[in-house]
Amino acid sequence: MGRLDAISDQTPNPDMFVATYVKKEAVLSSQIEGTQSSLSDLLQYEAKVYGGSRTGDVRETFNYVAAMNHGLARLSEFPLSLRLINEIHKILLTNVRGTEYDPGKFRSRQNWIGAKDCTLNEAYFVPPPPHEVQPQMGQLEKFLHDESPMPILIKCGLAHAQFETIHPYLDGNGRMGRLLITFVLCWRNALKRPMLYLSYYFKQNRTEYYERLQAVRDKGDWEGWILFFLIGVRQVASQAADKAKKIQELKDSHQSLIGKASSGSGFKAVDFMFAHPYFDINGISESISKTFPVASKLVKAMEEKGLVQEVTGHKTNRVFVYRPYLDILED
Repeated sequence: MGRLDAISDQTPNPDMFVATYVKKEAVLSSQIEGTQSSLSDLLQYEAKVYGGSRTGDVRETFNYVAAMNHGLARLSEFPLSLRLINEIHKILLTNVRGTEYDPGKFRSRQNWIGAKDCTLNEAYFVPPPPHEVQPQMGQLEKFLHDESPMPILIKCGLAHAQFETIHPYLDGNGRMGRLLITFVLCWRNALKRPMLYLSYYFKQNRTEYYERLQAVRDKGDWEGWILFFLIGVRQVASQAADKAKKIQELKDSHQSLIGKASSGSGFKAVDFMFAHPYFDINGISESISKTFPVASKLVKAMEEKGLVQEVTGHKTNRVFVYRPYLDILED
């Protein structure tokens, strides 16, 4: 994690990079819950050029990004609390699948986990009854604020497992539990930027992930769960650090490739594309403070060098993608 923190400082426009990284996490976390949208789908949706058939899935992912950003912004002025958790949950489920399940409110009826359409008696896990949710979440909040010495990653692992066991909402518990990990790390200043996301690790090891959580409930096997969790942190932090290094090398290479030939405009254009992998010529024109013809010429030069690719096939209102950057993020 320390290496990841250090390398994040060296990435081009680290805040812009983190913004895109948050979107990748949103995609992966949402995919665990059954959505089919990709990072490209989400970026196209934000650029208002999405023409696919998975609009509902993309909106769910878009809500995840909004919930993450809202929570991180609020943590700068407001402590991590049940009130904030409910705020975030409301954003997560508003106007998407699950919006009928009281977004932003703890459940008032029993839920359970099991095979699709299973009954309560057939469930493999039944969370606490509704009247216990508020008291148990209150205990979790108290634990998060407890200043007794405890390694922050241990606290994150314990908090995530307990949140998923309480299962305080009728929908969105998995996504909220994964968001909670990031919020605790940032709130406690364990990371300067929100760059550690475990959704990919949980998705890769989905069966073991659920089995480890259930072993805590059935057998009290906290050690097995925490070991699984910490291995994931190590793997994901290392992967994120390597990815940040590749992106820095990509930026240096591309700015060197087009920067000098464009009197500095290329440097600004590459910066812009890191924030907006899908873009049009008007966006480049504004970013480099040049006329449309000048921006068009620059984009054409980047296209000839293989930096960008036109994706609409239109002669007007064309949209381009910064493919080499997106390839690194989607790998």
